[in-house]
Amino acid sequence: MIMRTFLPGWIARVLRPLNLPHGIIKKRPSQALGIASRRLPFAIARSNIVHLVKLKERKCPMAKIVLGLAASHTPMLALEGKRWSERAADDLKNKALNLSDGRYVSYDELARENGAPYAALATEAKFLEIEAASQKALDYMADRLAQVAPDVVLIVGDDQAELFSLSNMPAISIFYGEEILTHERHLTPQTPNWIGTVMKGYAMDAVHTFPGCPELARELIHGLIENDVDIGAAAKVDDPHKAGFGHAYGFIIERLFKGKSIPVLPVLLNTYFPPNAPTARRAYGVGQAIASLISRSKLDARVAVVASGGLSHFVVDEKLDRKVLDAIKRKDVSVLKSLTRGELNSGSSELLNWVMVAGMSEHLDNDWTEYYPGYRTPAGTGTGIGFAVWS
Repeated sequence: MIMRTFLPGWIARVLRPLNLPHGIIKKRPSQALGIASRRLPFAIARSNIVHLVKLKERKCPMAKIVLGLAASHTPMLALEGKRWSERAADDLKNKALNLSDGRYVSYDELARENGAPYAALATEAKFLEIEAASQKALDYMADRLAQVAPDVVLIVGDDQAELFSLSNMPAISIFYGEEILTHERHLTPQTPNWIGTVMKGYAMDAVHTFPGCPELARELIHGLIENDVDIGAAAKVDDPHKAGFGHAYGFIIERLFKGKSIPVLPVLLNTYFPPNAPTARRAYGVGQAIASLISRSKLDARVAVVASGGLSHFVVDEKLDRKVLDAIKRKDVSVLKSLTRGELNSGSSELLNWVMVAGMSEHLDNDWTEYYPGYRTPAGTGTGIGFAVWS
């Protein structure tokens, strides 16, 4: 009777033979599956149902992190190499380029301090070389994700005033809504052309809708609170034309999912905005806590965790990048936890996303890493482009 009352007939016919537990069905099965809302697209409802059927078919219920990934999401990865010079032109105007000693300098000041040691690397030929290698690395990661076929992808990203704002910027937050709506970036005639192209790769050229993973997200929020981690929580995007999910999430979904509809569990880490950006020590510890909660979840789910962003930018610091990658490879927790505030300013702060996922992936081994210092200008601005897999 509950099925007939709250679910369309085709959904009821799919679910009735499964004898789903009360914890999933509850009073309104449609709500538990994320299909009650008329705003929720059919494709997402269908994805959530298929996802639930897959979980029910398993004989030994147990949630488990089965794969860890980390990938830069620099605009360079959503832009053809021959156009990287357009992005470089904006570097020349930047008055607040972060250095790993905590200082901020203009490009002119950086050039006076460094000279032009990277002129031979900031060429179109080198751009095309790094572009090809980076896209090959992303293809490899997408293949690894497809091979594992996770039920849920947990993405750790930083919100750069896309969903949140300075009126309320939680240090760490988990989204437990049924649908993830991306923010449509408003472009003006003054917006550089390269930004419009990059927004497509970030799923921010329009409002895009992706399925969330509310049940596991609620478990994590509740579990963290019970373990004295005062986590922020969000369940809804009110108006994606004003605020919504940003590039850290859209890039991973667009580039690594191969068009598949996989439930996403967003963890939003405030890496950019003082005064409440978490320390590296805290990021690693919360990552450990999330992994522990997933391993004890009542749900039967294969989870992939992904760090989005990094490495050093907007001035490339190869020494810092290689230190972090080496620590991940060797599982040197002390190095990861001791990254300084100076090393974690501005774009380089996205290293915290990698640190948190490293904390989630302690039981896995870092079996593959690629790194390309992406210098855009002679003085050394650009992005350390990195990729990693734990399995």
